[in-house]
Amino acid sequence: MVQIMLLEKGLQDQVKVIPALTRTIDSPYYRINPSGRVPYLILDDGTGLEESQLICAYLDHLDDDPQFDHPTGPEGWESRRLESLARSMLDGISVWARELARTQEEQSPTIIAHEIARANRMFATWEMHVSHPLMDGKFNMAQLTLAVALNIAHKMDRLDPRSRSPTLTAWANRMANRSSLKELLPNLGR
Repeated sequence: MVQIMLLEKGLQDQVKVIPALTRTIDSPYYRINPSGRVPYLILDDGTGLEESQLICAYLDHLDDDPQFDHPTGPEGWESRRLESLARSMLDGISVWARELARTQEEQSPTIIAHEIARANRMFATWEMHVSHPLMDGKFNMAQLTLAVALNIAHKMDRLDPRSRSPTLTAWANRMANRSSLKELLPNLGR
């Protein structure tokens, strides 16, 4: 999400992206960020920002021309609701992907089954919500988050919502034409 924000805001030359080795004992990355989570943005004054949502908001405001802020008033709350719904889907798919990355002996069939069921419920939910005007208007964090979630789901090649979610699939195909998404989310809309 942060790399897409960098492209959208034209900041890719101002932020150095360094791959981090996580989930290993004594990774040097833990000296930079003790929680070990990525992404992590280190500001010029040494302050660290953790969590995609916070980092994206910070980057969006760097040029004093935020493009991804939520609207004001009731539409702002609706925008936040849609972003949270997309974030819930992304969180579940991320848990599932991490579980599948473990060795077969370490995987939990219970967690995998739970996340598959959650993904199916979220696909059905988004089939109804993706037609919301905020999902086709100005590019926003709800769209960005949902696009990342769908890209990961497609990349995992374990659950394909396309046959059951034609509206969501059509939305993903439209989003896949956006230059920043086309570059960084190659599985979106396929």
